[in-house]
Amino acid sequence: MWSHLERGSSPVDWCESNYSISPVIAEFVNTVSNVLFFLLPPVLIHLFQEYSKFVNPGINVLWVLLMVVGMSSAYFHATLSLVGQLLDELAILWVFMAAFAMFLPKRYFPKFLGGNRRKLAFYSSLFSVVSTGFLVMHPKANAFALMTLALPAVGFLCKELNRVKCARVYRLGLRCVAVCFLAIFSWIIDRLFCEAWLSIDFPYMHGVWHVLIFIASYTALVLFAYFNVLEERPEQKPQLKYWPRNDFELGIPYITIKHPCKKYYTDLAI
Repeated sequence: MWSHLERGSSPVDWCESNYSISPVIAEFVNTVSNVLFFLLPPVLIHLFQEYSKFVNPGINVLWVLLMVVGMSSAYFHATLSLVGQLLDELAILWVFMAAFAMFLPKRYFPKFLGGNRRKLAFYSSLFSVVSTGFLVMHPKANAFALMTLALPAVGFLCKELNRVKCARVYRLGLRCVAVCFLAIFSWIIDRLFCEAWLSIDFPYMHGVWHVLIFIASYTALVLFAYFNVLEERPEQKPQLKYWPRNDFELGIPYITIKHPCKKYYTDLAI
């Protein structure tokens, strides 16, 4: 059992040369490229205070899970241990399933759920537990299996973008999809063309993947948070804004609520 904690015990080894920069960190660039997973979630927790208070406090769980992904990924690439690999992959799985349970539009719910999001959360958790067992048993195939989860996520995002009327939201969605595909492309070429990258002394495309996939992931969560309010609480009027300047669309996107208490007062009147 303890052997799984040892450095180099993972069957996965990325293109970056091991211990070429630091004698204690196996893949230095792949490790430090997770920095956005640590820096941005606390900012997003602050920016989503209004959303958390008036819509769904569970949004903060997703930001914390992104930090867990970053910590797990950094640990894995620093040690290349099997335990690190599994922690990294399991964290990604649970982010996917938590977001799925929180944001899947109710019009896509199977009939047996009866529009009940708590039931969806239960079955999503059950699926995650079962999948966790498979990930532990077949570590070599995990990365490719997890990559397939991106396809339905992008599909749902594109469907929602086709329904949205706000041009600002639509533009953010297009950027999100583009960055997502760039991230996947970076991941693939790091795996398939490692020798070519080594020949030009730039075996760091997996580090590029870390940066791009974080941007795509948190942007997708922002968009799905917007779609969720728009569908289930349209009277609260969600608005997409950017920090630090709202007129700069390459800033950090977040969601505010124009009428945060309208749902509450409507319920009182009923």
